[in-house]
Amino acid sequence: MFKRTLRRLSAMNSIVFLLIFVFFGTVIYGYVAYRFFDKVDESMFLKVNNFTVVNGKMVPQSRNRFFFDPRIFILIRDDKGQVSTIFPHDEDDMENLLELIAYALPYQFETRTIENHSYRILDIPYRYQDNILHTERGPIVVKSIIAVSIVDSEIAALRDLLIIIVSGFVIGMIIIIIAGYYLARRSMIPIQSSWEKQQQFVADASHELRTPLAVVKSNAELILRHPDHTVEEESIRVTNIIREVRRMTKLVSSLLTLARSDANQIEIKLGLVSANEVIENIAEQFIPLAEMEGLTLQVELSEQLELMADKERLHQLLVILLDNAIKYTPPPGQLLITGAKQGSNLVITVEDSGQGIPTEDLPRVFDRFYRGDKARSREKGGTGLGLSIAKWIVQQHGGKIGVDNKASGGARFSIVLPVKK
Repeated sequence: MFKRTLRRLSAMNSIVFLLIFVFFGTVIYGYVAYRFFDKVDESMFLKVNNFTVVNGKMVPQSRNRFFFDPRIFILIRDDKGQVSTIFPHDEDDMENLLELIAYALPYQFETRTIENHSYRILDIPYRYQDNILHTERGPIVVKSIIAVSIVDSEIAALRDLLIIIVSGFVIGMIIIIIAGYYLARRSMIPIQSSWEKQQQFVADASHELRTPLAVVKSNAELILRHPDHTVEEESIRVTNIIREVRRMTKLVSSLLTLARSDANQIEIKLGLVSANEVIENIAEQFIPLAEMEGLTLQVELSEQLELMADKERLHQLLVILLDNAIKYTPPPGQLLITGAKQGSNLVITVEDSGQGIPTEDLPRVFDRFYRGDKARSREKGGTGLGLSIAKWIVQQHGGKIGVDNKASGGARFSIVLPVKK
């Protein structure tokens, strides 16, 4: 599946880049051609309009720079369609010029090639009343003045430019195909990674759900084997079923939270929250639980801490961290929650005095379903999703969460949240 997608993506990238290359090549060629012929056309037009008939002679109105352009020939067409020149030329040149202008259209610039030479032609009808010109053939009526300019240098330059563009296109096409494949490979990395994570997520979820279902099924079958037993006699099996159902309910709830967060279906409702109030309320709830496990829980808040946050999600975040701390801290142990303001951020830490987290597990503790000691985690009722939800909550608030091991022993979870007042 990924190979087919890779080929399609590579082809799409290559086509897009090739179209961009062709577009810019065409624009460059058209602009250069316009600039080349624009100067020539301007000279021809001004030189044609510079000549008038005065007392039977064709004379220039002014001797500007266009008058002295040696590449431009001036021809005259009379009312009988015959063409003559006001400058002396060889008969061979005259025959070639006549062939060039035979089908020239009024007011239109045309480019024609004869004997490997390229010429630009402009035919302008004569608009003055004094149009009788005296020539060796006698008086003639001037109907139009024609300008002819050789443009070999411009055509050669355009031909060279076209060769360069085509050569660049061929070389660029190879580079573009390679680059398109490379970009496709790079863009496929997160897609393939997401697919693999999704597959792993489904596999882990199926595995986690299979275990409590198997326990429920086995205990239910054992109860059915003794239909004459009372509830009291089967209380152990009933308790096992209830415990596994609760565990499965918690797992499904966590999976639903993560699935909805991936689909951006969970809204964070921001409001002004007193972190002191949230932390103290949670500590009040967890102090009895900690004492039952032989642990002590302390809270250290430096000042009145307020921030823009979702109060329910902030409460859920701290519950997850404290629950993990109590589970993995052997008695007698200490738990500590601290809160302080650092610049425009609020820093909350949750510390324990347990054995800490193995160094190789630290980079992956926030991954879904990841548990360093799976047997111990399952025994404690963990699903490997709590810290993933905690990380999502922090990220939704624009903050950061990290974990490290203390030098004195135990783990420290640090949360940095922007105040955003």
